[in-house]
Amino acid sequence: MKSPYDVLVKQIITEKTTNLAENLKYTFEVKPGCNKVEVKQAVEEIFNRKVESVNMINVRKKPKKMGRYEGFTNACHKAIVTLKKGEKALDVFEI
Repeated sequence: MKSPYDVLVKQIITEKTTNLAENLKYTFEVKPGCNKVEVKQAVEEIFNRKVESVNMINVRKKPKKMGRYEGFTNACHKAIVTLKKGEKALDVFEI
């Protein structure tokens, strides 16, 4: 069994995700190979909140150029976690 801290890598904070946080939806980068059940258990254990649903996204690598150098961005696995209606919101910048 994985530790909850092994499942969640970091919280993703962008303009779009802060707008989603108003609707009790939070975005996390998770380790590849994790499933929805593991992410749900990890969030419930770390933050002591009840999770309603989890949506998973595979983000593919993209080609990037910087001057004469070429390469790719990193591929990652994201999870959008929706908390239940009566739950207290997470403070986005203290996580």
